[in-house]
Amino acid sequence: MPAADAKDRRAFVREAPDRRRQDLIEATLALIGEHGFEAATVRAIAERANVTQGLIRHYFQTKDDLICAAYAQHMEAMTGLGLAPADGPGDALDRLRKVLAASVRAEVANPRNLTLWASFIARVPASDPIRQTHERTYLAFRDALQTLITDALAETGCPVPARDARRLAILCNAVIDGLWIEGGALPDHLSEEDLVTLVLDAASTLLSLPLSRGDRP
Repeated sequence: MPAADAKDRRAFVREAPDRRRQDLIEATLALIGEHGFEAATVRAIAERANVTQGLIRHYFQTKDDLICAAYAQHMEAMTGLGLAPADGPGDALDRLRKVLAASVRAEVANPRNLTLWASFIARVPASDPIRQTHERTYLAFRDALQTLITDALAETGCPVPARDARRLAILCNAVIDGLWIEGGALPDHLSEEDLVTLVLDAASTLLSLPLSRGDRP
C-alpha cells in the first residue's frame, strides 16, 4: 500500500502543471466570454485562476501566447463537437447528415460561443498567430466536410472531382457558419430544431442529396 500511495502522489505531481495551465486558459475564455476581450488582462486572468501573475509567465512566454492557446481550445472544441459523428456508425450520407446537424446544435450555436468567436475573429487580420489558428481549424473542418460530401455523392452514384467537392464543402460550411451565428445571436427566434431543419434543407439543395428530415427512409 505505501508504494501505491507514493505512485499516486507522483502521478498527481505530474498532472498538476497541466491542470494549472488549463485553469489559465479557462479563466481567459471566461473573462472574454463574460466581459469582452479587454477584460482579459494578466491581472484579471491570474485572479480568476487563483494564481500569481508570475505563474502565467511560467506557462506562457507572453499574454499573446495565452490568448492564442485559448482561441485554439475554443475553436477545436467547437469543430470537435461538429465533427464527432464523422467517424461514427452509418454510411457517408448518414454521417454527413449528423455532422451538419451537430454543427448547429445548442452546444455550438449559443451566445457564449458567439461572443468568444466574435472577440477573437476581430483580431485575425492583425495577429498572425490568431490567423494561423483560425486557418488551421477552418481547414480541418472544411476538409473533413469535403471528405464526407465526396463519399456521400459517390455512394449515391454521383461522384464529383475534388475541385467540385471543395467548392461544395465551402458552400456548406458557409451555410453552417451563417446559421450558428444567427442561432447564437437570436436564440429566442431560432430554436435548435429550426437550425437543424434549415441546415439539412439547405445542404440537401446544394448537394442534391436526400439530407432533409423528410428524405429519411
